Amino acid sequence: PCFSAFPQAGLDGENIGNCPFCQRLFMVLWLKGVKFNVTTVDMTRKPEELKDLAPGTNPPFLLFNKELKTDFIKIEEFLEQTLGPPGYPRLSPKYKESFDVGSDIFAKFSAYIKNPRKEANINFEKALLREFHRLDVYLNTPLPEEIDQDSVEDITVSKRKFLDGDHLTLADCNLLPKLHIIKIAAKKYRDFEIPADMTGVWRYLNNAYTCDEFSHTCPADEEIEHTYASVARKMT
Repeated sequence: PCFSAFPQAGLDGENIGNCPFCQRLFMVLWLKGVKFNVTTVDMTRKPEELKDLAPGTNPPFLLFNKELKTDFIKIEEFLEQTLGPPGYPRLSPKYKESFDVGSDIFAKFSAYIKNPRKEANINFEKALLREFHRLDVYLNTPLPEEIDQDSVEDITVSKRKFLDGDHLTLADCNLLPKLHIIKIAAKKYRDFEIPADMTGVWRYLNNAYTCDEFSHTCPADEEIEHTYASVARKMT
């Protein structure tokens, strides 16, 4: 199959910008093992061919055999249905909870980083930490398949690498780009770090950074910092 991906361009108008949806799409394509062309879209000077292709919509887009797809969720569903076993790996998680567990974390981060009032900061930070705690508990709780009914040893802490097991799934493609943004932007503008005692979250992140599908699709730190420079207002 012939795929062309059109992500948002970064500061220089050429490299890939900070866009968690674009990174998610790249991860899915990479994990599926398909070859694809990448053309970054400079939103300040939208290229002529895209004006005709996708008027009024923002990247990422996917061009598949000359057919344009712009709705992100539909792109992901299309890839999962079109590129299935035996030729391609299935990426849907087994457990619904793997998708749900991190669903509020980015919204809580956004509220936290946009808040300019010093006295309100602690509550926004607590709300973000609660979501991180929920994620940490999930990652440290063994999945049903990790518990061997015949084994003498009780596994009390999960050893799995990712949300849904030892392989990256669509749930990871959704959550990891967001966690990376939070890690960079919250440190830079709010001096926030994911607590060291959240061993599940750190195990997860450290495993993810060893995977090319994730580490090689992360935007540069300065792209993330630039995105949030105007959003993260000074607290007063």
